Parts: sequence; C-alpha cells; structure tokens
Amino acid sequence: KDLNMTDVADSTIKIMVATDNHLGYMERDPIRGMDSFNTFEEILRLAQASKVDMVLLGGDLFHENKPSRHTLHKTMELMRTYCMGDTPIRIQIVSDQSVNFHNKFATANFDDSNYNIGLPIFSIHGNHDDPAGEGGLAALDILSVANFVNYFGKQANIDDITVSPILLSKGDTKVALYGLGNVRDERLYRTFQQKKVRLLRPREGRDDWFNILVLHQNRIAHSPKNYIHEQMLDNFIDFVVWGHEHECLITPQASAVGDYYITQPGSSVATSLSEGEARKKHVGLLEVHDQQFRLKPVPLRTVRPFVMCQVVLADSPELEGAEPNVVMDFLEAKVVDMIKEAEDEARELNEGLEKPMLPLVRLKVDYTGFATCNPQRFGARFVGKVANPSEILLFHRKKVTLRPRKAPAGGGDTMMDADGDAALAGDDNDVTSFRPTPLDDTRIEDLIDAYLGAGAGEGGGLGILLEHDLNLALHSFVDKDEGRAIQEIVDKTLISTQKYLKREDPLRTLQPEGIEELIQARMVRERERVLRDAARDEEEEDDDKDDGRIPDLSDSESTASTSKGKAPAKSKSATTSTKRKTPPSSGSSSSKRSSDEESMAGLSDEEEPAP
Repeated sequence: KDLNMTDVADSTIKIMVATDNHLGYMERDPIRGMDSFNTFEEILRLAQASKVDMVLLGGDLFHENKPSRHTLHKTMELMRTYCMGDTPIRIQIVSDQSVNFHNKFATANFDDSNYNIGLPIFSIHGNHDDPAGEGGLAALDILSVANFVNYFGKQANIDDITVSPILLSKGDTKVALYGLGNVRDERLYRTFQQKKVRLLRPREGRDDWFNILVLHQNRIAHSPKNYIHEQMLDNFIDFVVWGHEHECLITPQASAVGDYYITQPGSSVATSLSEGEARKKHVGLLEVHDQQFRLKPVPLRTVRPFVMCQVVLADSPELEGAEPNVVMDFLEAKVVDMIKEAEDEARELNEGLEKPMLPLVRLKVDYTGFATCNPQRFGARFVGKVANPSEILLFHRKKVTLRPRKAPAGGGDTMMDADGDAALAGDDNDVTSFRPTPLDDTRIEDLIDAYLGAGAGEGGGLGILLEHDLNLALHSFVDKDEGRAIQEIVDKTLISTQKYLKREDPLRTLQPEGIEELIQARMVRERERVLRDAARDEEEEDDDKDDGRIPDLSDSESTASTSKGKAPAKSKSATTSTKRKTPPSSGSSSSKRSSDEESMAGLSDEEEPAP
C-alpha cells in the first residue's frame, strides 16, 4: 500500500513490553531495597517518553504473593505518577470487555469516564503473584479494581482453558492480544496434552489480526512435565511474549517448531546470583503496523551492575602449596578486578556517571585440592564496596566420577576416575565426598507418601485427607505464603466427608466401626482415582510423543530445537505462505502477511488445520 508517514504513525500500535519486575524484592535490604522500584519507574518513564499506546507486562509484577503495604503503596504511587494524565488514548477495544476483565466493573481503565488514564498497563499474573486464598484473588486484582492495571489472563477452570483475546484496533492495524496467566506447569502440561486449551479467534476477517500471546511458564524443561514446549502453542499465533524465564533474550527468535516469533524480555531486577541474571537487561519497544512488526531492545540503565566470574584454584601455579591467607589474597584481587569491571560497564551505560551503584559480584571458586574459607568473613573486606558482601564467594569442587578397580598389591581401595587415573579412597577426591545425602534427592511429596500415605503402616497415614491434596496445600503454604492453606483443605475435606456419610447413611444407623469402614473404602477409591489420572497422563504423554505432537526430551534435548527427523511446521494457507522470514534484527521489521480488511463479528474456537 502507498502510505505516507502520517498514515503509518496513525495505524501503528506501539507497546512497551516487560516481564518479571518483582516489585518489593529485598525491600528490607538497606542497599538493594529500592532496586525493583527504581527500574520499574525507568520502564514507565521510557514508555511515557516513547509515547507508546500501552505497556504489556508478562507476569510477576510483584515478588511476593501478598506484597507488603509499602510495596503496594510505592507501586500505586508510581502508576499514578506515570499512568494518569491527559494524553489521548489512540487504541480501541472492539471486543466484549467483560470476557477479559473479571472485576465488578468489567471495563478497561481508559474507557472509564471517571478516570483520566494517559498510559494503559495490561498485565497477566505470574507464579509469584498468582490468585490464591479465599476468593481466588491476586494482588493484581487490587490494582485492577483501583483502575491502575488492566488485569487479564485469569482462568476460572485450569483443567479446561478457553482464552478469549482482547481485540485492539488503531487505524488499519488490528491486534488480538491473548493472555494466559501462570498455571502450575505440570497441571498446564496435562491440560495441553488433553487438548483442553483453546484460543478463540474472530469468526470473520481472522487473517486481518496480528495475534500476540503473552504467557508466564517454564520455557526450559527442568523435568519431563514442568514446562511448556513451543510445539504446544497454536500456529496461528504471530508473536509470543514469554515471561517467567529471567535471562534476557529480547531479540525476537523464530520458533523452531511453529510459525511465529518469540521474545523473552527476562527480569528487570536480579533475584538470584546466576549467569542468566548477569546478562544485560532490556525491555522491548514493539511496533505493529498492519501485518508487520518490529521490536527494538531498550537497555535499562538503572539496573544494579552485576558481574559473575569463575576461577579454578588448581589452574594457578602460584597457589601450589600456598597458605590459606595467600589464597584469600588471590581471591581478593580477583574481586577487586570484578568491581572495577562492573563500574566501567556502569559508566559506559550511563555517560557522565560519577559514582556508580554498588555492584553485585559473584565469584565461583573451584577449590579442588584447597581449603575453603568463611564467605561471610571474606565478604567483610568488601563492605561498602559491593551490594552483596556475604554472597560474593561460591565454593564448589570438581565432581569426579569414580569406578572401582582391583586393589593393588599392598592393600588399599583404589578407584579410577573418568580419565582412567587412580584415586585412593580417603584422599581429597574420595567418592563419598560427592555423594549426596539421601535427603538431597528426597521430595517433600515422597516424605508425605512415606509417613502419612496408605503405606505408612498401622497407626499411621491420613484418615480422610488425600496426600495429593495435602501436597497442594503445602505448596500454597510455602510458596505463596498462604497461612491458612492447610487449614482450608482440612476444613474442605471434613465437610465433603460429612456430606458423603450423610448421603450413604441418611438415617444415621451406622456404628463407629461402620463409619470407619465407609471412610476407608472411600479413601481407597480416591487414591485409586489419583493413580488412574497419573497413569492416564503418562499414557497420553507417550501417545503424543509417538505421534510427534510433543518431543521426547528424555535424552536432554534442547527445547528450542526441533525434534530429530521432524520438519518445521508449514504455513497453513495461501495467505500465510510467505509469513516466515529471517528473524528481525533490532529495529528491523518482519512482514507476516497481507489481507483485505474485513469486519469483525464475534469469536470462534474453530481449530486450524494441523501443521
């Protein structure tokens, strides 16, 4: 189309994309307490300066499931400062808003005549700030009812998920925004397997819409079922904003198995001292015009500098036979160099900066053959120089895989390492030094089953409460700070059991022994049901792997690559046959498809032909 620049601007939807802000992280720390708020303010300031149409957040706005009053107050203060004003809103929502916004008012904040919104924020929830407790409310529900955030992506039934898009329009550009707030990965994996995740599409003119999906799930397979594989996502999706993973991979990547691009903005504040958090942090400025998009990475300048290095003491000849204090002096010199590196990077990112923030420094030390020191005592040397003095050093030893060998003459057990070198039992590489204790490989679920389950023995075990339900309640108690989670599941189980007994014995003629038999029979049936569900999930997973719908990762394949022997998904129709091109670089655009404009009339859950 022949369009001048004004027409392009009037039809370009600009979105500031960020995820995992973790507001309130370490809020009580005198040095790092304001880090999350400072960077979130920078994001809002960048959005305002870039004159975006909206901000899109991919979950974990808050670090705690129940953020403190200080965190809520500071968050609402920032949103009131940057999100309210007279700036005209140029986007329109043309779908039924009550389907996506689940509070009493069921409307976007900028469509409420009682409020003056200049910068709309759209957000899903993450695993840190997901709905929990009585009423299934999240912290985002508070911001939503106060009209600071347009909270979407909340599901009433996580065993049968239907996602309706928010249909946005600006000029000739139409965007269908799909949101899926965090669901426990194993549960969502099973729901995908059972084909009970449906993304609705407009019935008419469906190819006119640029489809964006924002979700907050594991992208990397930590175990066979606690992640979401790209192949599970619908192929009509054009662009995916992937939250939860903290490593910043902001540049859009073409999916290896689908016909869409993925951006992984990562976190805006480091919540762990890991390699992924050490990457430079960015947000993305996404521009969508008709069926074209581009994403420009925007570096964050208020992020605390973080440098991570590794040193192997055995590789330093000058330390051979050295005293512990010499080794400590060596490590101190390494840390000093890392501090200087962090300060140089901060000055490079912020020109004219006189005094950089105290950096985060992490030095991983392979101390095989050497003694360790007290990390806290070592860190005391850098108080006032780094932000994490007690966590600078991380000691680890080289793990040696040993195998038994016939003992030599003269006695003594001899082991062979992976390279065929001998290692005497009892020396510094003794295999017993590396074997984890039994507790290291024990899950809390296993302990519950062993001591409270059906096999706990006479006098043990749970009488009316399922071990599966207790596991879920314990997860909510620990991970979500739900203090009443266990009490609530006990009360719920007690009420359901009472109803069962009244139904089975309406005249109340049973003696205690008969009541106990009824309850035991019910527990046996419920436990069998849980086992059947687990077996069915295993069978469905095997079937999906055999059919190629879900790759088998038992050999630790990368989730980002296509399974061997499988070709990438093909385009679905003539209108999308030229959709896939090389991944767009920073500031470059990617053309997806062209189509004539048609009117939108309702939504459809029609499935697309299988790729």
